[in-house]
Amino acid sequence: MSYLWTTIKVKDFEESIEFYQEIVGLELQRKFEAGPEREIAFLAAAAGETEVELITDQGKENVDIGSDISLGFEIDSVAKKIEFLKEKGIKIESGPVAPNPEIEFFYVLDPNGVKIQFVENK
Repeated sequence: MSYLWTTIKVKDFEESIEFYQEIVGLELQRKFEAGPEREIAFLAAAAGETEVELITDQGKENVDIGSDISLGFEIDSVAKKIEFLKEKGIKIESGPVAPNPEIEFFYVLDPNGVKIQFVENK
């Protein structure tokens, strides 16, 4: 069994794709229309890895995102990522937190309210 993807319904398709490319650092793997009023995009760190699937339905202005779920991404440096996010105008939602000497992390929100966790393993 393989873990293939996590699906997120989005309000603004292009803004969400841009966030996951520019802020998270994922690459667009494929993007297509899935009917007359639906578009889908898959993004991943590299081909063949677990993907984030973004789905938009025309005319849908609100999405229901749970507050107790997050997507975690490993980074090289918490300090460098925070500096990068400040330059991009992205607000830090919480953290950074270092629960032990081997890990440090913080959270931001994507354009739809999904918590994105950036993790530095030390």
